[in-house]
Amino acid sequence: MDALAHLLSRLHAWLLPWRCLLCGDAGGDGLDLCHACAAELPRNTSCCARCALPLPSAVAMCGRCQRKPPPWDAAWAPFRYGWPLDRLEARYKFGRDLAAGRTLARLWQCAAPPVARPALILPVPLHRSRLRQRGYNQSLELARPLGRALGVPVRHDGLLRARFTEAQTELDAAARRRNVRGAFALCEGLALPAHVALLDDVMTTGATLAECARVLKRAGVARVDVWALARAPAPRQRPL
Repeated sequence: MDALAHLLSRLHAWLLPWRCLLCGDAGGDGLDLCHACAAELPRNTSCCARCALPLPSAVAMCGRCQRKPPPWDAAWAPFRYGWPLDRLEARYKFGRDLAAGRTLARLWQCAAPPVARPALILPVPLHRSRLRQRGYNQSLELARPLGRALGVPVRHDGLLRARFTEAQTELDAAARRRNVRGAFALCEGLALPAHVALLDDVMTTGATLAECARVLKRAGVARVDVWALARAPAPRQRPL
């Protein structure tokens, strides 16, 4: 099987050579990214273990989590949301660039996974109206190949977006929390394991993931982890 996969990879490289989505040079390592652009991707190697917030050095809990622990138990976000990953993410999420989505999914699969594996992955759902508009749920499309790579099942219908919410992009942290309050529900009759991972493409303030985590905790899930491809840094404080 490995020999067949290697042969198919070489055939693909000959017929459809990989091209960097950022600069147009030849891609490398089976990615639509050249080695130079791939090296610029901002890795989230030093962060808070509880919320994945990028930090100068890794800590078990950042000051924010110590003051107000989030409703989940651990976080995994292998990248920081910054150049050039943010460009690929925008093309995938808003530009319907499926090649960018395939590249992001592959990058996530190549990242070192958490030691504690969940029994189930639940991607954050879209409301049906936004799903019709966009045509796909970007979180689900990232979750499927990652779940296959890790050997963890993915349920696309486990969580439901119970009501329409405004886009979070232009809202501040408090408005984001209000916007998603009560917006999610579990599929009726769903049997949940003790350890579940919630998956989203980007984690900014964590408001959406926190609301989903509360739903799972109220349903009796003992451990909820949150996974995101990328974690946004803390907003800069304005000078007084």
